[in-house]
Amino acid sequence: MAISDKKVAFLLTRGVEQVELTSPRGALDEAGATTVIVSPSEGTLQAMNGDWDHADEFTVDVPVSDATVEDFDALVLPGGTLNADALRLDEDAVALVKAFFAADKLVAAICHAPWILAESGEAKGRKLTSFISTKTDLINAGASWEDSEVVIDGNLITSRNPGDLDAFNSAVANALG
Repeated sequence: MAISDKKVAFLLTRGVEQVELTSPRGALDEAGATTVIVSPSEGTLQAMNGDWDHADEFTVDVPVSDATVEDFDALVLPGGTLNADALRLDEDAVALVKAFFAADKLVAAICHAPWILAESGEAKGRKLTSFISTKTDLINAGASWEDSEVVIDGNLITSRNPGDLDAFNSAVANALG
């Protein structure tokens, strides 16, 4: 399948780091993939620039409770402290992440987003990276954490922060294409 035949879920909620949504989504849209915002939020959700400044609002395409792994070829988890913290507490979001791993489909997470990998049990035994403040949580969840721009471990791609977006976007597009 070409990347133009791929459908990618972006799982996020209020407080998502805007650039960690718009940059990978834009790169995948430009490459021809179909991208869909999946969220426990209803209607629209507020993105952020950092943790304090409101950015744009985005429309939710599919409620997370209605999303199924069979509908998508890959899952992208943008960061943002508020977003990542809320998602790891949402049972449907955690179940969707587990389903992507069970189906051996691509999962890509940046910045604080790997918190949900710890919550779902999917960090255990994985080599990954994340924003530095989540390092201890991920190690305690059984991950092998490293300070690298991009870490690829099988079907899992992770990056540290917005400064890694070019490498992250390229790795995700390459994995899909």
